[in-house]
Amino acid sequence: MTTIKAGVIGAGFIGVAHVEALRRLGSVEVVAVAGSSLASAQRKAQELHVPQAYGDWRQLVADPDVQVVHNCTPNYLHRQVNLATIAAGKHVVAEKPLGVSSQETAEMLQAARQAGVVHAVNFNYRMYPLVQEARARLAAGDLGPVRLVHGNYLQDWLLLDTDYNWRIDPAVGGPSRAMADIGSHWCDLAQFVSGLLISEVCADITTFLPRRRRPRRAAETFAGVGQRPADFDELPIASEDYGSILLGFQGGARGACVISQVSAGHKNHLTLEVDGATGSLAWNQEEPNTLWLGHRGAPNQVLPKDPALLHPQAKPYAHYPGGHGEAYPDGIANLFRNVYRFIQAGGDPRHDAADFPTFVDGHRAALVVEAIMRSAQERRWVGLGEKDAD
Repeated sequence: MTTIKAGVIGAGFIGVAHVEALRRLGSVEVVAVAGSSLASAQRKAQELHVPQAYGDWRQLVADPDVQVVHNCTPNYLHRQVNLATIAAGKHVVAEKPLGVSSQETAEMLQAARQAGVVHAVNFNYRMYPLVQEARARLAAGDLGPVRLVHGNYLQDWLLLDTDYNWRIDPAVGGPSRAMADIGSHWCDLAQFVSGLLISEVCADITTFLPRRRRPRRAAETFAGVGQRPADFDELPIASEDYGSILLGFQGGARGACVISQVSAGHKNHLTLEVDGATGSLAWNQEEPNTLWLGHRGAPNQVLPKDPALLHPQAKPYAHYPGGHGEAYPDGIANLFRNVYRFIQAGGDPRHDAADFPTFVDGHRAALVVEAIMRSAQERRWVGLGEKDAD
């Protein structure tokens, strides 16, 4: 098997996760990283034992050794980096949200299709073993027709007015924060598991902290700051902390979700339940190795993550025996495994079905987020039917 060489742009939390997941594949060599400065890139390259460091992402894209670019930059750079990578004829794995608007995501999708490069978006929660199990059971009709899809995605890392991150600034993170950052994950997961696309939304969003105190030294995502009051600058905040969304799905199923980055005690609490005509199932990202199965005329069940018990479609996503937990890093590795297998097999994304989320999914997520934001502003149901994500 030929080794594929990858470069990762962005040296923060998720960039490191990309490097670690790629190394688990065995057939991929991470040959370069790029950071916000040469010094930061060199520090991260040394820590991760990556041979080449760049202070300018353009240098990494131009590196002839790099065949696949992983874009882990702040949101406002996604379009520029992705389009440059596509123009260079290289495959691209992008972080979500794919862009800060549906105009951007449509442009990137069209460019990737015209170039024929492989394109992927890191909606990694799809790739947990029991998420695959849930999807397989629903696709097989085990729960009957889907009626309800509901859940939440709750975090607390922006609970305090001294919590600050680049995602809060619309010039860097885009016009939506909670919806684009974690709401996009939930909506993608709901559609993937249920097999149904969201067709309309009715939303309410709120900014509970209209002013925040930005620390004068930068903090990593999810990192506490612990500085004195004099070490902060007070700034007005436009992006949302929270949202509640009613959902309509194609085919008539309904749903609801709550999205929050200010819910104390919840670190990464993504839950999803799907209720069918004959049964229900539910999954919790913070307890990812069990799947709850609900019944009317029999005792409810809890299915553990055990390859011997899983549907044939889900079994390849579980790599350890029952009782050996698999979670966040494994979902990312599963996604990258599918992307690189597709590349190694010579897959053509214009014609061949991909078993990973692509720019099509990234574009649809942008359409859903924009519909949510428009619904909240106009205080009405907003449909997605007038725009085509395909």
